Amino acid sequence: MSGGQAETNMRKRDRSGMMKSSLGEIVKRDGRVVPFDQGRITRAIYKASLSVGVDDKGMAEKISDKVVESLEEKFKGKAIPNVEAVQDTVEQTLLRQGYADIAKSYILYREKRAEIREAKKLIGVEDELKLGLNALRVLKRRYLLKDNEGLIIETPAQLFRRVAKVMAKVDLTYDKKADVHRVEDEFYQLMTSFKFLPNSPTLMNAGTAIGQLSACFVIPVADSLRGIFDAVKYMALIQQSGGGTGFSFSRLRPKGDVVKTTKGVASGPVSFMRVFDAATDVIKQGGRRRGANMGVLRVDHPDIEDFITAKSKEGFLANFNLSVAVTDNFMDVLEHGEEFELVDPRTRKVARRLPAKSIFDLIVHMAWRTGDPGLIFIDEVNRLNPTPELGDIESTNPCGEQILLPFESCNLGSINLAEMVADGKINWEELRLTTRSAVHFLDNVIDANKFPLVQIERITKGNRKIGLGVMGFAEILIELGIPYDSEEALDLGEKVIKFISEEARNESVEIAERRSSFPNFKGSVWEKKGYNAVRNATQSTIAPTGTISIIAGCSSGIEPLFAISFVRSVMEGTQLIEINPLFEKIARREGFYSKDLMLEIARTGSIQGLKEVPAKFRRIFLTALDIDPEWHIRMQAAFQKYVDNAIAKTVNLPPDAGLDEVRKVFLLAHKLKCKGVTIYRYGSKKEQVLYLGSRFAVRSGEDHVLAESEYAGGCPADACPF
Repeated sequence: MSGGQAETNMRKRDRSGMMKSSLGEIVKRDGRVVPFDQGRITRAIYKASLSVGVDDKGMAEKISDKVVESLEEKFKGKAIPNVEAVQDTVEQTLLRQGYADIAKSYILYREKRAEIREAKKLIGVEDELKLGLNALRVLKRRYLLKDNEGLIIETPAQLFRRVAKVMAKVDLTYDKKADVHRVEDEFYQLMTSFKFLPNSPTLMNAGTAIGQLSACFVIPVADSLRGIFDAVKYMALIQQSGGGTGFSFSRLRPKGDVVKTTKGVASGPVSFMRVFDAATDVIKQGGRRRGANMGVLRVDHPDIEDFITAKSKEGFLANFNLSVAVTDNFMDVLEHGEEFELVDPRTRKVARRLPAKSIFDLIVHMAWRTGDPGLIFIDEVNRLNPTPELGDIESTNPCGEQILLPFESCNLGSINLAEMVADGKINWEELRLTTRSAVHFLDNVIDANKFPLVQIERITKGNRKIGLGVMGFAEILIELGIPYDSEEALDLGEKVIKFISEEARNESVEIAERRSSFPNFKGSVWEKKGYNAVRNATQSTIAPTGTISIIAGCSSGIEPLFAISFVRSVMEGTQLIEINPLFEKIARREGFYSKDLMLEIARTGSIQGLKEVPAKFRRIFLTALDIDPEWHIRMQAAFQKYVDNAIAKTVNLPPDAGLDEVRKVFLLAHKLKCKGVTIYRYGSKKEQVLYLGSRFAVRSGEDHVLAESEYAGGCPADACPF
């Protein structure tokens, strides 16, 4: 290029660095005419160059300029170019300029996108947001509105606009001059950028007749037939609208105890849990989200052994996760090798005594055998109860992260940490803005909510608890080159969640200054800590972000990756191979990518031991079963230090793990002041939503990792619903 031509091109560039083109518009594949954006061409070329190990933004800009010049010449005075014409020109220009490898990568990408578009046609949903195939399927199945005949009547973008509109409108309740259009756009961008997503009921029900927006509920179970069946009724109403329910059965008299009204004997908590389980079975058949329950029993209840062993038979209480509420006293007695007193909750008298070790060993054995029960360290939970004057906490939501008072509910949302990294660094300002906006959003959910019961509305609005968490933590570690099982990862986890928690609290305080504190603020821990106003009794939690992780295209919660390459069941009879996008990008860039390697990885999900992958990448691309159980617990404890509620996290164990490993996990969780702990030994249930193929095959003929469409990580058992 001559000096004069270079000067001409420099003059033609705008402030963003792009050439000022005469191409004003472009025709999209769906026929829409939109403004021409050269930046999209440049980014596509740069992405293709990275896949073959060429990191040269200047080259991408140069080729992009030549593409635009060719298009201007080709379409001068003619029709508006369409997407296919632009992409054809990109291919031709790359080849003419001698970039055959980049052109090949670009062509392969086009072919892959074409295949995905064809698959999306089969799903039958218009996709303006360029979502993944499985994300689109999940949205169709669970979230997009349907008419009376079951036909989809909204697109993903319209779903997020529907939700944003409902949440923004709440601002008018507190400020008649509020700029709701600006807030609506802010919330819409927050969700469609996938920097933040709220819990499933909010996405499903906002702006609908149901209008129930919370994910988590705890319902009390009184020691009477009326009280028990009232709880069943309340559960049905909640699950019908997409919520999950937790119960403590610790108030129920033990099996064999006297029933004064009939002169008969009580059947005990486990017997009545069957009624709740059966009702959930019926409800979930007609719902978009399968019903789920948490069943809790105190470790000092006389029926504790029956509770611990309740899932000995496969399929029994299939709609329940079980947790033993373990006390400080029990752990102390266990440590000293003494007998432990079981107390009748009706008479308050000691029913019998057992060695604490025998109870603990039974818990360990059943958790190893079936995945249930987990533990809730109930005294630690109540030490950190933000509103102790309202009573003790007895139970949690189905996955254990939301610790709630009787009749209390909470709405959740998660920040996608994978979207908070740029050029190998965390964008702390972006994380701050996202956190602040998310707290505003979640606080508005409480006012927009249509509560299923008056009792729930009363205490939920009295405490205004929200649960802001994270997803995509595995990706942020990979982007920064940090192994999950390292001190550096623990430090980063603490730093990130501390930052989010502090910013969430600051936003909660600022909202309270404008709108008032939660009504039960007086006597709360926040008042005792010297705060003048706080809007929400809790602000943070770490939830299992199953389907919203799939929509956002990231890993679940703070879990490690469950596989690097695997096969996903996306539709009836259709299975597609999925490769972790970060791994694929690095493999292509570093030159060790091949289809054969991806298929080999899909046999086990792990790259450990594969010499084709350089050691430094094997070190950072770890899966859940590549990581020693101790690191799972240490990561959970690192986040728990700065989280108001609790952490939903599964300690995944290989099938050959022994009882001692389970015992060590439980004891370490208590020592590190976790609020609860759950383990799952792979293969301990016949029905799973993840099968790991040849490495840990539990079904004959398996030769690859197979994940169900809605599995995103964490517990692979079918009993884990979210």
